[in-house]
Amino acid sequence: MSVSTVTFGCRLNAYESEVIKSEAEKAGLDDAIIINTCAVTAEAVRQAKQAIRKARRDNPSARIVVTGCAAQTEARSFGDMDEVDLVIGNADKLTSKSYEPIAFGVRLNDKVQVNDIMSVRETAGHLIEGMDGRARAFVQVQNGCDHRCTFCIIPFGRGPSRSVPMGAVVEQIKTLVGNGYREIVLTGVDITSYGPDLPGAPTLGKLTQSILRHVPDLPRLRISSIDSIEADPDLYEVIASERRLMPHLHLSLQSGDDLILKRMKRRHSRGDALEVVAQLRRLRPDMALGADIIAGFPTESDEMFANTLAIVEEANLSHLHVFPFSPRPGTPAARMPQVPKAVARERAANLREAGARQFNRLRDSRIGQIEQVLIERAGLGRTEHFIPIDVPDTEPGEIVPVRVIGRSDAGLAGERLLSAA
Repeated sequence: MSVSTVTFGCRLNAYESEVIKSEAEKAGLDDAIIINTCAVTAEAVRQAKQAIRKARRDNPSARIVVTGCAAQTEARSFGDMDEVDLVIGNADKLTSKSYEPIAFGVRLNDKVQVNDIMSVRETAGHLIEGMDGRARAFVQVQNGCDHRCTFCIIPFGRGPSRSVPMGAVVEQIKTLVGNGYREIVLTGVDITSYGPDLPGAPTLGKLTQSILRHVPDLPRLRISSIDSIEADPDLYEVIASERRLMPHLHLSLQSGDDLILKRMKRRHSRGDALEVVAQLRRLRPDMALGADIIAGFPTESDEMFANTLAIVEEANLSHLHVFPFSPRPGTPAARMPQVPKAVARERAANLREAGARQFNRLRDSRIGQIEQVLIERAGLGRTEHFIPIDVPDTEPGEIVPVRVIGRSDAGLAGERLLSAA
């Protein structure tokens, strides 16, 4: 057994797990399992600990390393687990030195090696050659967050916002495209805050334009979750003008009620969110939108929740990530009057049902259309709107013209065309 990774959480973690695996192997680590954790919810932390125990049961001789956001924010709770050999903080998890034999107790008297993430000021451009088993690759352009939403522990897991220089991003994408990747996803913790720490203070829009200009062989580019209030004019321009930028965006919405948004310390209002949605669809009428939404935030009344539920249809949000509120120790929201857990779960279920209705409308609207589909696994791909679609007799990495013929369990069913006619 060599090095394997188990990843929880966001797309940035998926990218970083590839770097972690490469750096650990470079350090000579062998027979090891690295758990890359998420701290967004208490459930994510519980699942990580469950995975650690299972990894030890299934691999009694392996070294088990824990890293990621939960390892950063709750280092000692992981260090106290008998199954764990080493805990590495977010600041050090992407360097090979952290995985050298010294890290496993040769000269260290504490298996918890977690530094002050708030002191980190640089983001290295970690180059990866590819991502195992994927037709698309994630590229980190930013890390950390300078905002302090009252529910969020992530700034304390990731540190301050810092950006990867544009040249490093472009070179990374050139390498991936040269290795056969047909779609790149730009990812980070708060990617619309990209650039102010770099010379010339470029924006996410400028970065996107630069990528598409300097990597003409890249067929498809996606942007992961954005904070809509930070979207810059150049980003709107490239959304309107560049067809290689896929017509699917995910919004960090969190709520559809103004008072809850204020108590969350979000920087947008309900009206701001709806105006951004309207602007995106003016520029790109076929734009599919998703959103992160928290159900049962402290003090949320039935009327406040109704506003959130209504925005799902008003904004036509077809790809929802719904989280019942989970109090994170050390955050202001954890000290606010809590909504009963059963109520939060019920509201989350109602939101997911509303999201499913919107998703069904989106996929029904595509039946009969000809889609350009990126095949991710044999016989299964995604449309430009990020809808899963079954396409028989196809291989990973292909982009093929497909006529949508109906629904499938996953999303859509299609038949491959010999041409794009």
